Amino acid sequence: MPKPPRDKRPRAQGLPDRDTLIKVLRERGEADVADLAREFGLKGGERRALREMLRSLQSDGALGKRGRRGFSEAGALPPVGVADVVEKDVDGDLYVRLVKAGEDAPMVRLAPGKDEKVGGAPGLGDRILVRFEKQENGEVEAKLIKRLGQTSQKILGVIRKANSSHRGRIEVRVEPVDRRSRETLVISEHEGAHLKDGDLVLAQAGPTDQRYGPKRGKILEVIGREDEPRAASLIAIYAHGIPTGFSEAAEAEANAAEPPSLAGREDLRDTPFVTIDPMDARDHDDAVFAEPDTDPKNAAGWIVWVAIADVAAYVRPGSALDREARQKANSVYFPDRVEPMLPERLSNGLCSLRQGENRACMAVRMVFDRNGRKTGHKFTRGLMRSAAKLAYEQAQAAIDGEPDDATRPLLKTIIEPLWAAYRCMLIGRNARQPLNIESLERKIVIGDDGRVASIEPRKSLEAHKLIEEMMIQANVCAAETLEQRGSPLIYRVHDAPSMEKLQALADFLGTLQMPWNKGEAPRTERFNKLLAETRGGPHAEIVNEVVLRTQMQAHYSPDNIGHFGLNLDRYAHFTSPIRRYADLIVHRALIGALKLGADGLSDYDVKMLKDTADHITQAERQAMAAERDATDRYVAAFLSDRVGASFDGRITGVTRFGLFVRLAETGADGLVPISNLGEDYFIHDDRAHALVGQRTGVRWRLGASVSVKLVEATPITGGLLFEMLSEPDPRDPNAQAPRLGIRGRGAGRPGGPKPGSGPRGLPRGVSRSAKGQKRRK
Repeated sequence: MPKPPRDKRPRAQGLPDRDTLIKVLRERGEADVADLAREFGLKGGERRALREMLRSLQSDGALGKRGRRGFSEAGALPPVGVADVVEKDVDGDLYVRLVKAGEDAPMVRLAPGKDEKVGGAPGLGDRILVRFEKQENGEVEAKLIKRLGQTSQKILGVIRKANSSHRGRIEVRVEPVDRRSRETLVISEHEGAHLKDGDLVLAQAGPTDQRYGPKRGKILEVIGREDEPRAASLIAIYAHGIPTGFSEAAEAEANAAEPPSLAGREDLRDTPFVTIDPMDARDHDDAVFAEPDTDPKNAAGWIVWVAIADVAAYVRPGSALDREARQKANSVYFPDRVEPMLPERLSNGLCSLRQGENRACMAVRMVFDRNGRKTGHKFTRGLMRSAAKLAYEQAQAAIDGEPDDATRPLLKTIIEPLWAAYRCMLIGRNARQPLNIESLERKIVIGDDGRVASIEPRKSLEAHKLIEEMMIQANVCAAETLEQRGSPLIYRVHDAPSMEKLQALADFLGTLQMPWNKGEAPRTERFNKLLAETRGGPHAEIVNEVVLRTQMQAHYSPDNIGHFGLNLDRYAHFTSPIRRYADLIVHRALIGALKLGADGLSDYDVKMLKDTADHITQAERQAMAAERDATDRYVAAFLSDRVGASFDGRITGVTRFGLFVRLAETGADGLVPISNLGEDYFIHDDRAHALVGQRTGVRWRLGASVSVKLVEATPITGGLLFEMLSEPDPRDPNAQAPRLGIRGRGAGRPGGPKPGSGPRGLPRGVSRSAKGQKRRK
């Protein structure tokens, strides 16, 4: 598979034709939209046309995705690449996947070779350099060039001790807590003597040339016990590599920080800002205030102030605090704890906008006309003093006519003007038509003993929406100001759904007799129309879920492509610098662009902008996965004493190995294995999102309401296993034959899940309960 020589002649500037675009991608191997736009000198509308061309080529099968945002020629593999060993089949053959490829990228069989010449036989988790070669039968094999080291060979697991049949010895094994891992380690009897059954440990797989059976390993650290109440978040922290704590240098810098003075700042202490946060919030990084605009040219208009903690005043470029904040990238929220991005002295102290205390802030004054259209804004660096600390429920009760002692004095002067300004802003929001996807989130309530006391639906209050809209508008102001000043910045971008995802949506809606034009360009208004038409009906929940799955993931980038979900041309994160490094970078950019101090973006910040954007995007994904996994484990622990109980739910996932069912009571997801669905031989109809009985024609379809019995809850992995109690839908005489159906009952491929497993081999089901954390726009 030789790589064609790169054409070094200057590129013709302007939008390329399809053949030229494919040729460039063939030469480069991979590129994202920003790379290609620079290659051809595209801006504005031409960049949007380029994205549409890439999507069209992907839809036609000419291009494939590489990583999160990259494109490559369909099926293309580099002649040589760095790959991870990700799977081992029943015959002991290993399979690899390119490091830069996504999890859905194809796996390639690693050809057996003389391993001693390249550093020994590779094993699961090893990172290796390989050559991809096409065989006579047309298949591609990977040939080992060199071992580069171990990647996921560190295993977080639980000690299991059992009597061995070999001379009465005690066998000590490490069983992984990661549902995706099948790797069990055997520990020597001597090393395992001091370990107890149920110990949570971090273990390292040892070098080996064996292709069968469990590997031998060694214990690196004992981190706790599986039966400890707070083990769920501890496991998530270790499993996902979440950085914890701070260095002595960073703590020293935080402890040396001093309260702010008025020097170089606008005095905003007489402006009655209030913070409105969750009831249990400890850090308060945003405050708001609103008043009618007295300018006669803006009759019925409003002035809205948003003040944000001035973290840049304390976290300077190149400092220990800065290095560690960048590494962490964001705070991570678990049901029982928070891993903060900044030390407590700052996050809960000098950078928290506490009631009645002077605090440094970056503030923006925004002007809205009577139709909710923003007509102007101005940033300032100020000194503020919060007039009140309110909870969402408190503020909502006050505006609903039930003020308490804290809110009654504020009702006429602060709370009612805030709501009046919001309702004006809402006119502009409704005209803009951002995606209106409803997200039913649940809150895990932890009792004094550290165990789950209850799982409750999170209320969606108008107070939440008020703060959200004011924060969104402040974020827009930051992006607009920095663009106008020509300053580098990190955008928060969100691409439109891919043609592949829209095709899948159209196929699913067809099964509900809901029309969707497959050739229609994605628009938020069209999605909102669909959601409005189904709201309150029997399919509302599942249509909402499928529309959500159709969307791309938002990420950070120094190159702007707009924000599809919010229907905005430019957007940046400005409002949460205590818990997001992206916001700190935007604050520094504003300070530099507006000449508000000497602590703006450093040359190093600018040089590393793309690396920083990529890093904090990855760290955000990592944090979300850790939060989700901890939640899953807490939910499994909560339900573990209800094994045998019956629950109502809805089918939220249809796969070739079974059905995922979400429980109505807790929002927890678990697996009904295909072997539990009856005596028929089921075929996975991916177009209809259904499992179809080959003999009877009965159907288990996405979105169907069902009853299930909980047969297993495994707190250590967060997995739930259900037994189906409901009957399937009868044969549909008008249904088309399944397209590309995959038979159930144990059908698989290397790397595919076993029956009774979840996606990518997740044993005993998967729980996808709502995060219950602050929404990430």
